[in-house]
Amino acid sequence: MKWCTFGVGSLLVASKLANGFNLQSPFSLHEGFKEALMDLDDSFTQGVGQTFKSFRDMDGIEILKSEHDSRYSLRVKKHDPSKLGIDTVNQWSGYLDVSEKKHFFYWVFESRNDPKNDPVVLWLNGGPGCSSFTGLFFELGPASIGEDLKPIHNPYSWNNNATIIFLEQPIGVGFSYGDTTDSTALAGEDAYYFLDLFFKKFPDWIKNPFHIAGESYAGHYIPQIAHEIIKRKEDTTGTEPAPIFNLTSVLIGNGATDAKTQYNYYEPMACGKGGYPAVLEPEQCDKMNSSASTCETLNNLCYMTKKSIPCIAAGAYCDRFAFKYYSETGLNPYDIRKECETPDGGLCYKDMEYITDYMNQAEVIEALGSDVSSYESCSDKVMARFTLSGDSHKPYYQYVAQLLDREIPVLIYAGDKDFICNWLGNKAWTDTVGWRHTYKYRTLPLKSWVNKETGEAAGEVKSYGALTFLRVYDSGHMVPYDQPENSLYMFNNWISGNYNLDYSLDK
Repeated sequence: MKWCTFGVGSLLVASKLANGFNLQSPFSLHEGFKEALMDLDDSFTQGVGQTFKSFRDMDGIEILKSEHDSRYSLRVKKHDPSKLGIDTVNQWSGYLDVSEKKHFFYWVFESRNDPKNDPVVLWLNGGPGCSSFTGLFFELGPASIGEDLKPIHNPYSWNNNATIIFLEQPIGVGFSYGDTTDSTALAGEDAYYFLDLFFKKFPDWIKNPFHIAGESYAGHYIPQIAHEIIKRKEDTTGTEPAPIFNLTSVLIGNGATDAKTQYNYYEPMACGKGGYPAVLEPEQCDKMNSSASTCETLNNLCYMTKKSIPCIAAGAYCDRFAFKYYSETGLNPYDIRKECETPDGGLCYKDMEYITDYMNQAEVIEALGSDVSSYESCSDKVMARFTLSGDSHKPYYQYVAQLLDREIPVLIYAGDKDFICNWLGNKAWTDTVGWRHTYKYRTLPLKSWVNKETGEAAGEVKSYGALTFLRVYDSGHMVPYDQPENSLYMFNNWISGNYNLDYSLDK
């Protein structure tokens, strides 16, 4: 979620690979990212003491081994909810261990309603390289963190009616550590084995609906994880373990899924064509437009080859025309209405610093059972590795089409005041993604979406078959943060099986 620009940061990488670019980084990425590019041999083990804790030393921790791949095991620690006061529901945390090389941290909050029967949801934030605990504490989790570092109850938490898993991936994010990952494909495989072991630990939830949700760069992760599930489910060779759980649906908010299409909509969003007044001067908008054809050509080459160098080059050039003028405004890239609150770095929201301070408290680290002695909300090194592999710019919409053709419901929702993964681009790629109902879906109009609990016109929706697109009014990049009540209404409707969100041509 920190960058979510498919290629933001690739400016620095490209200039390292080819001096002729002479580009500057958009959004004033801080020096840590530049240093990360020069120091990519580190293994993200800082604070771990270079050793993995012996299982014999971890009282009260249950360990499950994978039946299919001996490299994978799951550590599970049940919490006393009163210790941290985040919520009163049952909670678990721990690690997915991949041999002694990779260790993914997670935190689970049981449903406040009917955990035995309510859906289970995996939540992922983006980046690449940002912790899913941003979603937990800043958006949709059971509590936020105040300036005094005390938890504040969230009445609009998504665990009101679902059990939520917050998984910190890829490696190097939050409390996760070990050998690095530099591609969504590798991250997807590890996430699949996490889910396999998780449902073995909680067999009573296997029959429950299971959804994968997330935002921003999770528009890469979620389609890839879903692909891993489908691949194993449909394997006829017997070489892949069949999933014991069923994927019910996916939800992607302000996602980074189709870079080539998204880049065509930065100029419209910044120049008054996305439902908000222009924030750039006409001549700046003209300069953005003048670079569009070259950007399109480079994006086509990236998409055709899916190789690192073409995708890095596309990101470097396209980022320059897409973000140069916007970054000079000082506006928040995640909310076009606001100034960036942290111009020297970070995510432009001062309140996010409270989350980092909270997670770095010794009592929190101990209560959660973290192996790592420090917490970082977003990792420059992870971002650098994904950028150098070209992953940031590669397409993942093809795996969304795979879901749609199997009638697995997909919700693409987008706050309409986000710039960086804006609603115009998300609507555009959903209109053109190639599946069996592409033409019928594309021809349908957006219709008013009303929160029936409040009577508020909260957005616009279109739906056909398994695909639903929702524009959420008056929200930036993080819809649950800006529109907590409406986002919970959306979520509860979706997980209850209202997959078209009451879309009707009669309205």
